Amino acid sequence: MSSELRTIIIMGVSGSGKSVIGSLLATQLDAVFEDGDDFHPASNKAKMSTGTPLTDDDRWPWYAVLRQRIEDMRHLTPVYILACSALKPIYREKLRAHDADAALRFVLLDGSRDLITSRMAARQGHFMPLSLLESQLATLEPTPDLVRVSIDQTPEQIVTDILRKLGEE
Repeated sequence: MSSELRTIIIMGVSGSGKSVIGSLLATQLDAVFEDGDDFHPASNKAKMSTGTPLTDDDRWPWYAVLRQRIEDMRHLTPVYILACSALKPIYREKLRAHDADAALRFVLLDGSRDLITSRMAARQGHFMPLSLLESQLATLEPTPDLVRVSIDQTPEQIVTDILRKLGEE
């Protein structure tokens, strides 16, 4: 893995495993992990919990908070891992800001609709309802710069795959 790498964004649709994988990866790298969902204002969580997708106007202040958090964490930890859906290139640009490609990488947790649906149906107490999965899948715009990792394996295998792919760069 590049010594320049300071931030890893674990991205993907809801139910792809961002929190689990981010936590495990942070343990492997002795990094700090945070879930971007924890930084949503209550109004965004309330909107999503009713099954209403967020608009870009809802998202911009949240992405500004996440970008500030990325910058703040640069002074506190060698590597910062953030879980954030970051489905569109414009969202990833907001998170990247002026960072060089080598300093901030996006890892897409990639899985089939059926696998993600079964995972979302099994979890309890999450504000994101299964009904919003279709809008997230429709919004997802992968780009060639993403490190794509299949979620059709164990969490430990996914982390190993991420570390291998980041190490090859």
